Formats: sequence, structure tokens, C-alpha cells
Amino acid sequence: MKGITIYGASSPAIDRQYLDAARRAGELLGEAGVDLICGGGRTGIMAAAIDGALSAGGTATGVLPAFMVERSWQHTGLTRMEVTPDMHSRKELMASLSRGVIAMPGGVGTLEELLEIITWRQLGLYQGNIVILNTGGYYDPLIAMLSRSIEQRFMNPDHATLWMVADTPEQAVALVLDTPVINRPFTQKIV
Repeated sequence: MKGITIYGASSPAIDRQYLDAARRAGELLGEAGVDLICGGGRTGIMAAAIDGALSAGGTATGVLPAFMVERSWQHTGLTRMEVTPDMHSRKELMASLSRGVIAMPGGVGTLEELLEIITWRQLGLYQGNIVILNTGGYYDPLIAMLSRSIEQRFMNPDHATLWMVADTPEQAVALVLDTPVINRPFTQKIV
């Protein structure tokens, strides 16, 4: 059975609430017996999620490009580590190993991963659920921008079903694991 990918910041300087939410999400996946798939980093949200999964008896698969492994950026407790030649291959492999995604707060790398997986879902290239974990309202501006894209007809109204929003790790894990995936064919028509 495929795992669940968590996207999130590698920064160790972020507010504790984000690290606590990541650790809890990892714990919940570990308790559910679901492999955590992530960027495999040794700091920030990635490390907190890995620590949570492992503390609950779960597994954690880290996917890192070779240059990150050469710099020893990987978490040393990973159950499994996959090394890719570049960042694009990393994202592809993370998606192929997962049946759903939880996007936690992060910087441009996390935002890029989230928007790319939403695009892949829109195009039918990714079939899993996508959940935005909006800890402390972090993603409020992005959620508003996505809504504006629909209002301004850059996206179809049904594209709002490509992602779900959760306020807590418990909600995020429940949504990503328990919500039936509705696959829609790609349409270019903006209504």
C-alpha cells in the first residue's frame, strides 16, 4: 500500500506550533500503519514528521536528491532513503510512492511542491487526495488566491475540489486517508 507524502519546511527556525503539528501528523500516520513519504530532511517540519512517525512505530521514507545526501542533509533515522539525480525526479518519486499528500507550512519549495501536485491532479497525472494543513491560518492568503483564480475564471469552479483544507493534524490525516478520490477528466473549458 502506498504511503502519504508530507510537504513542509526544512527551516529549524520556525514557530513551535508548526513543528508540533508536523510531529502529530507523523504520529497519526505511524499509528495508522501508513508509510510517511517526505523530503527526508534532518531539520524543520520534515524532521518533526519523521520523528513523530518513528515514535509511533511507523516508517518513514525520505526522498532526497544526491546533492542533499552529499551534504548530509538527510534524517539519520529514516526507515528507507531513496536518492534521485535532481529535484524534479525527487518530486516525481514522492508522488509515485504516495496515495495522498498533506502540505504543511513552508517556504517557496513547499509552495512549489503543493502547486505542482495540484496541477498534476488537475491534469489527471496524480490520483491522490491533497490536503492543505492550515496550521495557525498560515495558508489563508494562498487559499484566498486560489479562490480568486476561480472567481476570475482562471480555473474552473470544480477545480476547488482538487484540494481540501484542514485546521488540525487529525483532520488532515482523516481527510487524506478516508476521503474517496473523485477523478475528473481534464477540461480546458473555463465556464
